[in-house]
Amino acid sequence: MSKLAVFFPGIGYTADKPLLYYSRKLAAAHGYEVKVLSFSGFPEKAKGDEGKMALSVQIAITQSREMLKDIDLSEYEEVLFIAKSIGTIAAAAVASESPAREKIRMILYTPLEATFRYSLDGAIVFTGGADPWVGREKSRIPALCAEAKIPCVLIPGANHSLETENVWADITNLERIMGETEDYMRLGAEL
Repeated sequence: MSKLAVFFPGIGYTADKPLLYYSRKLAAAHGYEVKVLSFSGFPEKAKGDEGKMALSVQIAITQSREMLKDIDLSEYEEVLFIAKSIGTIAAAAVASESPAREKIRMILYTPLEATFRYSLDGAIVFTGGADPWVGREKSRIPALCAEAKIPCVLIPGANHSLETENVWADITNLERIMGETEDYMRLGAEL
């Protein structure tokens, strides 16, 4: 079976940071061909600046389309988009316009609210209860997941990197997140 996992990083959260690094290792262990996207050219200090955020989103989407233009997703039996932060918006946008949309499932780490402008059928979300990018304790992400009828894993007290101020709690949380990520990868084989 041919399977592809495409990784969409965040602005500062590269594919070598824990969530994407370990999920990439899991994808490879489960037989996925791995494609890691790499973004560049984001404006500095985009957080909190609507104009810079809109430009950053457009950069991520445009660069994703360009990096994937020569890959025919319909040739794969399974396609998994694994994304972090602003990468979740790019992944959702690319998936929504793809002729292979029905084959694409998504693992979305700390999505931004704009991600929910797109169809997220076949997605799972991981979000932090203290994520300043989505309003800290007033995050609308769990409610948006409920509206979209997709699973949402909330990590209490975790920030935008799904980390807390306690390294041992972070290690325990990372193990839980990767366990649920792997379960979701296995689900594809059952579909």
